[in-house]
Amino acid sequence: MFAERLRQARARVQDRLDDALAFHPDLPVVQAMRYALQGGKRLRAFLVIEGARLHGIPVEESIAAAAAVEALHAYSLVHDDLPAMDDDDLRRGQPTVHVKWDVATAILAGDALQTLAFELCCDPMLGARRVELVAALAGASGAQGMVLGQALDIAAETAAVPLTLAEITRLQAAKTGALISFSAEAGAILAGADRRPLTRYAEALGLAFQIADDLLDVTGDPAKAGKALRKDAGAGKATFVSLLGEAGARARAAELVDEAQAALAPYGGRAEDLRQAALFAIQRES
Repeated sequence: MFAERLRQARARVQDRLDDALAFHPDLPVVQAMRYALQGGKRLRAFLVIEGARLHGIPVEESIAAAAAVEALHAYSLVHDDLPAMDDDDLRRGQPTVHVKWDVATAILAGDALQTLAFELCCDPMLGARRVELVAALAGASGAQGMVLGQALDIAAETAAVPLTLAEITRLQAAKTGALISFSAEAGAILAGADRRPLTRYAEALGLAFQIADDLLDVTGDPAKAGKALRKDAGAGKATFVSLLGEAGARARAAELVDEAQAALAPYGGRAEDLRQAALFAIQRES
């Protein structure tokens, strides 16, 4: 059931994003935006859709929010890949946007994807609480969330000493976890419901997801990952794997999955797909 629901979410979100970009097909910046939105796991969108489903909100009324988080995520990847940031040439098995076009186009495409995310969050189908949703997305993606995490990550590259486990946890809670938390909480926000169980779920899931990324960087197959690996070790950066060891990192990720699944207890069997999503986060190969 989980695999089919994830596939359906991926297809529905891609359709919504394609509709949002059905203009100026020959403009390079729009071409770059469409390119950046192809592929990916769509786990964040899935969390939006399933979190909404838990609160009785059908996919038709949550799809704009699901598309929004994927547009925001795509912007972050386009900018992270730039030479002044992580300087990557490969993303999702394809040349990164600044390699396929140029740096200026990549910057503008990322900027436009970010603003598209907030435009999608203003879709009337999202109902009366969409302003609250916009505020939550802004908080998750800005200087108290994802951007903060990226800034901390850049600073860590030139730090005199490697980060501690507590510092890495704080960094990744912002860089990766904040947008995952928004995704999981979006349905509860739209429903005006208590979001605390989904907050606890997402906090554990986000950290498990990042530990899995660190493990993939060490043990993964670049062809399956669709991007360059072994970069963290080459840069001398502290990671969950370097601090906990491979076995310790895997054990911690498994503990976090248990925590995430336990947080869903108030929803009973209705949250089974979200429980499976937590397992997927640490079992994936990309």
